[in-house]
Parts: sequence; C-alpha cells; structure tokens
Amino acid sequence: MTQEPELVPPLPENYSSMVLLVDDQIMVCEAVRRALSNEPDIAFHFCTDPLKAMAVADEVKPTVILQDLVMPGMDGLQLVRAYRKNSSTHAVPVIVLSSKEDPSTKGEAFAAGANDYLVKLPDRIELIARIRYHTRAFLDHVQRDAAYRALRESQRQLISANLELERLTRIDGLTGLGNRRYFDEYLAAEWKRAFRTKGPLSVLMIDADNFKRYNDAYGHMAGDEVLKQIAHAIQTGAGRSNDLAARYGGEEFVIVLVDASMEHANAIASRLVQNVRDLNIPHDSGRVTVSVGVATTVPNENESPNDLVKAADLALFRAKSEGRDRVVVDGV
Repeated sequence: MTQEPELVPPLPENYSSMVLLVDDQIMVCEAVRRALSNEPDIAFHFCTDPLKAMAVADEVKPTVILQDLVMPGMDGLQLVRAYRKNSSTHAVPVIVLSSKEDPSTKGEAFAAGANDYLVKLPDRIELIARIRYHTRAFLDHVQRDAAYRALRESQRQLISANLELERLTRIDGLTGLGNRRYFDEYLAAEWKRAFRTKGPLSVLMIDADNFKRYNDAYGHMAGDEVLKQIAHAIQTGAGRSNDLAARYGGEEFVIVLVDASMEHANAIASRLVQNVRDLNIPHDSGRVTVSVGVATTVPNENESPNDLVKAADLALFRAKSEGRDRVVVDGV
C-alpha cells in the first residue's frame, strides 16, 4: 500500500462530478476510489448497503451513480427502477456495473432505466471518460434550474461534513492508519469474500518490542513519534493496494492480507520486521524492533474472523517469548 492513504477522500475544491458507487464489496469501492482519487473534478462517495442506497443518493445528490447488479438483499435492476421513480434521482445518469458482458443482461439494464453499462472493474481511462460524459449531460439538465447554485453550496457543506465524519470514524488519529473499527469491518467483509471464493486470508499481528520501557525512558511524546515511524514502515511494507494496515491498539498493529498464502504472508512479515530495524531508532542498548505473529486460513463455516485473529495473536505471543524482533507463523 502507499503511504498513509486517505480511506475516505476529501471533497475536491472545484469538482463537477459527484460519483455515488453502490456496491456491497468494499474492495470494489476501494478500487474505484483509487481510480478517481487523482481527478480534481471528480468527488466520490460510496454505499455498501443497497437498502440504504436511495437514502444516500437523496443526501449526496450525485451527478452519476455507479450501480452493481448483484447485491445481497436487493436486485440491482430493482434499485435502478427505484432511482427513476424518485424525484431527486429520476434524471441522474446510472452506469450499471456487471461482472460479465451479457447482451440479455445489458438489455434488461437499459430497459430498467440505466444510461450506460460497464463490465467491472472497467479500465480507469474509460471509467473517467464515461463519468465526465454523463456528468456533462446531467449538469446541462440541472443548470436549467434556478435553484442549482443554492443546491450546490448546501451539497458541498453536507458532503464535506459527512466525509470528515466518515474519515474520523475509520482513521487512527495518531498514525493515519485504519483504526480498530475499520479493521473489524474490513476483516469481516474480506472473510465473507474469501469464504465465497475459497481463497486464503492472512492476518499479521505486530507489536513494538518493550515499548513501555521506551515511553518510560523518553516520554510519551517521543513514544508517539516512534509509533508514527513504525506505522509508516508497516504501511510501506504492507504490499498491495487491497491489503489493509491498521492500528489495533496501543503499540500493536495489524495487517489483513487478501488472497495471501502463508508463504507470502511470512515474506511480508519478515520485510516489516526489517523495515523497522532499518529505522535505527535507539532503544535500551540496541534499537526499536517489532515482533510479528502470522496466521493464514481459508475461511470455512466452522471458523470465524476472530479465530484467525486469535491464531495470529498466539503466534505473536510465541515471537515475544522466543526473544522478540522476529516472525512466528501459526502452526509452524
């Protein structure tokens, strides 16, 4: 992952497109967010619960809706029809996202009221071009309304407040990593996805060694600076864009590795340990180090996400008891 990403992006200063993505898969939301993150004229918001999509659309006032077709609890085409019946969304362009290029599905989507159809995840350049095209068409329609300027200002204030609130509820204020709440949500979502795909899921529990002694010796402000540096090393070494690094609590951190085998997780963990060593932060007679516990599983109905966390935590305990500054893999 790149250094300390914004899990929820700030509202651009001069955006013209407000994109609302409705998709129950967090990873799809994150991928689209990243695809749009460097476009100053495009603001982004997402909703993972299709049953709340209409209420979110009423609040966000999107210029384009990206709509998944297959979601739990509601047919995507049913939701498209609902947009068309709602006074605040009836004219908003809807781009349907589907997992396959199927003429009959495409025909049903257009019949339901969709304006466009893309196979997910679409090419970034194509996605941005379509968003801008449909935004221009929609704004041409909206700007005929004399109340547009007042709507734009109220929308900016509301979305800015909502995005800041969302950011604060998901980001650890000290380190900039995800917080415990976001980790729990992310792991639960990835557990369900891995259960469906029968793919491996790994968790790394990371703890700063003898950190209390560091705080006692140098003070809590210095300790906070060390935690920031460790968080940066963890973020840099976490790997791919769909891996989540979070602060678990105190001096303890956690990483969720998606579709990661035990060997891959062990390699990532070893790299993290070395990254922290390379910081060369003086501590006692040596330097600041971390210990890492690694656990990997293919989710099944007899296990829960908490079982995976417990396994990683036990491996971390072994790493501590065996001398610290090392990686221990569960079951090895």
